[in-house]
Amino acid sequence: MTQKAWTHDVAVVGGAGHIGAPLAILMATKGLRTLIYDINQKSMDQIAAGTLPFYEEGGQPLLDQALAMGTLDFSASPATLSGCAHVVITIGTPIDEFHNPLLSVITSCMKALLPHLCDEQLLILRSTVFPGVTDYLCRFLAENGKHPGIAFCPERVVQGLGFKEIQTLPQIVSGTTPAAQEAASRLFSRIAPTIVRMVPAEAEFAKLICNAYRYIQFAAANQFFVMAEAAGLNYQRILEGVKRDYPRAAGLPGPGFAAGPGLMKDTMQLFAFSNNNFMLGHVAMTVNEGLPNWVVEKLRAKRDLTRTRVGILGMAFKADCDDSRESLSYKLGKILRFHGAKVSYSDEFVSDPTFVTKEELLASSDVVIIGVPHTAYRSLQVPPGVEIIDVWNVAPVRQAQTHRLAA
Repeated sequence: MTQKAWTHDVAVVGGAGHIGAPLAILMATKGLRTLIYDINQKSMDQIAAGTLPFYEEGGQPLLDQALAMGTLDFSASPATLSGCAHVVITIGTPIDEFHNPLLSVITSCMKALLPHLCDEQLLILRSTVFPGVTDYLCRFLAENGKHPGIAFCPERVVQGLGFKEIQTLPQIVSGTTPAAQEAASRLFSRIAPTIVRMVPAEAEFAKLICNAYRYIQFAAANQFFVMAEAAGLNYQRILEGVKRDYPRAAGLPGPGFAAGPGLMKDTMQLFAFSNNNFMLGHVAMTVNEGLPNWVVEKLRAKRDLTRTRVGILGMAFKADCDDSRESLSYKLGKILRFHGAKVSYSDEFVSDPTFVTKEELLASSDVVIIGVPHTAYRSLQVPPGVEIIDVWNVAPVRQAQTHRLAA
């Protein structure tokens, strides 16, 4: 790319969000002049004032460092992107109500940015995209008279550990041209220990496969759990016995509500890409999404839900996290209410004025369902007479009156 006087080395579009903020802050700590561009002014103001808008382990000292270095700037104006050598897009392809990818989200974003992009820039897709989107974006920009470099460099971190894992995990880098790939490699070499080069289609598949494989693993565990419960057995005892001193079973996860903004969505993107022939992914979706229904049906077999107060402990999508996007705890609550139950919510990390404390929830419920295995729930003080439903096996066994669901 030709030399130009840039105001910033890199801009992160959506840089105040879960994917963008750790990346932007880390780049700023490496001395790169970094611009957080976002339409969420509240979150940007929060970061600029020295506070992360969500929980990320180890993030606070790095944010303090970036602000002290003066390498982190903020803007809600797309015009500021014209002065950025690298523009990282953290907007991916979500799925619609039919589980098909929504390319309009990407194109709408790019239409808003088009007037401010130039051919000397490198445009980097960071979030999960449907296979072929990187090349599609290249054609879309060319049709609109823009020819920047295009790269796809997916994030693969566990939410809550972004700052650590960006710096310790290999970074997949792809580009629509060798020059774009090389430029992206140079940029990410500033923060990642290893660069893995792929062509865009390979990188797009790699990201989707990682999430789909994890989702399938959770589905296998949940199916085993349901089968054991149907046989009147305690699946946790079976799981402990299977894994004890047996390394080939070490990676078998326990049962639980498999949710979040990526796993099911990415599995369904592969399903759509394969013309609905990815049956293993589809079955995984039915198993995981069906677990809340199964829990409610087991409860209905024992109780009249119209006369039952049910509390759900944990509304985040994963343990010790403040992100509730796509959490199955909300689906569980909707199903319970449909059957007449009076439902209340509590969470240790998610802030919501309608939530109650775990102590209040335990005191006011006939049945308490563990929605996510927050560490705090390992020492629950359960009042006498309260039934605990815990597919995660996190509640203390000695206190839980019902630790499995077999009728």
